[in-house]
Amino acid sequence: MSTRFPFTAVVGQQDLQLALLLNAVAPNIGGVLVRGEKGTAKSTAVRALAALLPEVEVVAGCRFSCDPASPDPTCPDGPHTVESAEARAARMVELPVGASEDRLVGALDIERALAEGVKAFEPGLLAAANRGILYVDEVNLLHDHLVDVLLDAAAMGASYVEREGVSVRHAARFLLVGTMNPEEGELRPQLLDRFGLTVEVAASREPDQRVEVVRRRLAYDDDPAGFAARWADEESAVRQRIVAARELLPKVRLGDGALKQIAATCAAFEVDGMRADIVMARTATALAAWDGRSDVLAEDVRQAALLALPHRRRRNPFDAPGLDEDKLDQTLEESAGEDDDPDPGPDGPGGGGQPSPDEGPQGGDTGAQPEAGEDGEPQPAAGGAGEQAPARAAEPFRTKALTVPGVGAGAAGRRSRARTERGRTTGALRPRGALTKLHLAATVRAAAPHQRARGRSGPGLVLRRDDLRQAAREGREGNLVLFVVDASGSMAARQRMSAVKGAVLSLLLDAYQRRDKVGLVTFRGTAAEVALPPTSSVDAAAARLESLPTGGRTPLAAGLLKAHDVLRVERLRDPSRRALLVVVTDGRATGGPEPVTLAGRAARLFGAESVASVVVDCESGPVRLGLAGRLAEELGGTAVTLEELRADAIAGLVRDVRGTTSRRAA
Repeated sequence: MSTRFPFTAVVGQQDLQLALLLNAVAPNIGGVLVRGEKGTAKSTAVRALAALLPEVEVVAGCRFSCDPASPDPTCPDGPHTVESAEARAARMVELPVGASEDRLVGALDIERALAEGVKAFEPGLLAAANRGILYVDEVNLLHDHLVDVLLDAAAMGASYVEREGVSVRHAARFLLVGTMNPEEGELRPQLLDRFGLTVEVAASREPDQRVEVVRRRLAYDDDPAGFAARWADEESAVRQRIVAARELLPKVRLGDGALKQIAATCAAFEVDGMRADIVMARTATALAAWDGRSDVLAEDVRQAALLALPHRRRRNPFDAPGLDEDKLDQTLEESAGEDDDPDPGPDGPGGGGQPSPDEGPQGGDTGAQPEAGEDGEPQPAAGGAGEQAPARAAEPFRTKALTVPGVGAGAAGRRSRARTERGRTTGALRPRGALTKLHLAATVRAAAPHQRARGRSGPGLVLRRDDLRQAAREGREGNLVLFVVDASGSMAARQRMSAVKGAVLSLLLDAYQRRDKVGLVTFRGTAAEVALPPTSSVDAAAARLESLPTGGRTPLAAGLLKAHDVLRVERLRDPSRRALLVVVTDGRATGGPEPVTLAGRAARLFGAESVASVVVDCESGPVRLGLAGRLAEELGGTAVTLEELRADAIAGLVRDVRGTTSRRAA
């Protein structure tokens, strides 16, 4: 077994180490979600924690690590006797991103269950992690239904496996640790809330600290055993401190004053539900035990808030997680009854201070806005070579549902119809590989005609492998939504571009809720660029959109050809994920020889490949040319205006998208 990097040798990640240690002291806190950029020792620290956990007493031979002092009465390997006990190190089990539900929760032997009525159960990773650590690297890339199962087991301390009336239950109490890189996509807010604590990690910008990180890593790579031996005393001290804190934990007193501060803090930051209050109380108690105290202090409540609340304030993918520490301190002082009403002075809250030199009379941007010319297009800003400053996006709204026609087989999501592992049963088929979802009626029908020939004499069915039928299910899939946004001068009127960005932001929010991948192509001037390659991080797309400048000519053909290249590459990477092209433009094409002809030729490439497409028509004013509608016809898709995109505008948008595509296919 390889020697792990010592936990105490990790440099500059004190918050991460504290959160992990607090969960080691009090696992009922609910685990840790570690968010941060790549290469910040997230996985190293988690794997090193396992070596610090005290040994556990288990029933010898039990696959579920039952405690001999209080064995699980429902354990599938039971009943147990207390004489068969042994001590072993706490396990750390890793859940791969591509794991199946059966691999996570375990599986029943369906053939034996039907034929013999025997609960032949093969434990999964939840059973292996019982009384240890369950580590999920890149938890944000795990399928949502697996995250649901995982967090349910962590909350209940048990795992349930039910298949066709046969059920198994076993204990599943573990320290849950998930790591993620936000650039690759976010977890849903309701899933974020299920993690007890969260920590944001980033690489240090201090040269001395970075030097020390490199020095220790090189020393470890040269001699892992020798490096670990040099840190053995520090590791032993932390291990003993964990044991002492666990023993002290039941004796720690959480007074009414601390409880009032916890409740006031959660109310002040408007977190949903009561889970935050409970997690803060458990964390503050664990902090006191970790410091060897029997009373919870205000400083414990403050630290607990910094660990338990930031991720619970995130309500949509465009909210940055975090906590206003000044507001936190003020709330703690108020709830403690301290005087919090000093004279704030003329520049304090509600004061009449003067605006800064960079602000106008109302604190807004005083930069001169470009004025529109006679044709409605803005004039070039001075010295800007036709480029305008980015416009701020309008308030997002709920959009109509845009779907890809037909039935796909892509990753689970909530947009288009697809054959999935979860959903309503639509039929039965022969299993390819291991049977996961039994279609009982079809299996019985397949086996019934052969019972006499197989010599059946008892009550059970005589089953063979060929009799088994897999349930065919239909649910929803996530798609690749590729936005192609016109950022040319014809779109650069401030009010229009603000509305356009608001519409795209609304579609991004819809893509987040429907578990889509998104990409962003923009075109302006003389060329197009991939502003954001396809990713699961819709907040990254929103950030690129917010900073998008406008101005110049309209190379529509270049934008469409760039989008065609992006989709071609993505089909090679993920052939099962279907695409939805969303072109946001007024339909104009200028610049270069025959721009309109080239744009039409580029658009017909998508029509020939049956790519589902929608053109969001951004043309405004009393006189409209209808160019976006013509572009939609060339694409083989449909066109909608910004007003029609709203969910409460028209009822037939999805029908229009499907109908247009069906006519094209015919």
